[in-house]
Amino acid sequence: MTASIESHAVPTASGLPASDDYWSLARQPLHCLLFLLPLIVTYELGAALFAAGDSARNGADYWLRWVLGEAGCQYPWILPVAIVAALIVRQFTGRFRWRPSPGTLCGMLAESLFFGGCLVLVGQLQDLAFRQSLAQATAAVPVQIGSHEGSLPLAISYLGAGVYEEILFRACLLPLVAGALRCLLVPRTLAIGMAIVGTSILFSLAHYVGPVADQFTWFSFVFRATAGVFFSLLFLVRGFGVTVGSHAAYDLIVGLLIPAFL
Repeated sequence: MTASIESHAVPTASGLPASDDYWSLARQPLHCLLFLLPLIVTYELGAALFAAGDSARNGADYWLRWVLGEAGCQYPWILPVAIVAALIVRQFTGRFRWRPSPGTLCGMLAESLFFGGCLVLVGQLQDLAFRQSLAQATAAVPVQIGSHEGSLPLAISYLGAGVYEEILFRACLLPLVAGALRCLLVPRTLAIGMAIVGTSILFSLAHYVGPVADQFTWFSFVFRATAGVFFSLLFLVRGFGVTVGSHAAYDLIVGLLIPAFL
């Protein structure tokens, strides 16, 4: 579920083994699990409370559950359990330490808020570029899920988008596409680059598919593809937990925080 990292105890400049350095701990499965568990639980409970059937769930969540259903698994709780199980298995197989670090979790939250804010800035800069090049006043488009009314259902939806869109497009599709290209003897760097671009385009297109699809505009399409590249690079550099947190933070900022002050 997270990009592989070395588990050898190589000392760093701080005197700590590499596996005990914050930048490594934040990428390890245990801290990803502890960081994401409140988001997953809140989303699942909230979706069950506010949803009028599966149609009210996040799109990526719905697609993943549909795939599991087609495979013969009809248990609604299997998807979040599978996420938790995958992180625990990766923690075991990677032989990472089992001692949680509260400071690391706080740092992951700070990183998520920072990178979420960075993506807001990217959206505003792109909006400015579109205004100048196309001479049209197009506001930055937040990533929205469904048509819920009220702040609480929206917040829950945004948490689901952060978790399940990152699982689908970054944790699953990105490694699969890169691996398939490597099997075709594409050089590693080129394969990763092509996988990033391809999955980012799919990530953007996915927002225009389904019963709650958004209306297509070139601004929103280009921005979401750019966001896909942003999250892909973040996933490779900072791991799964920070990427999910950044995605959720961005959605909450543009979907709830900014409109509250306008």
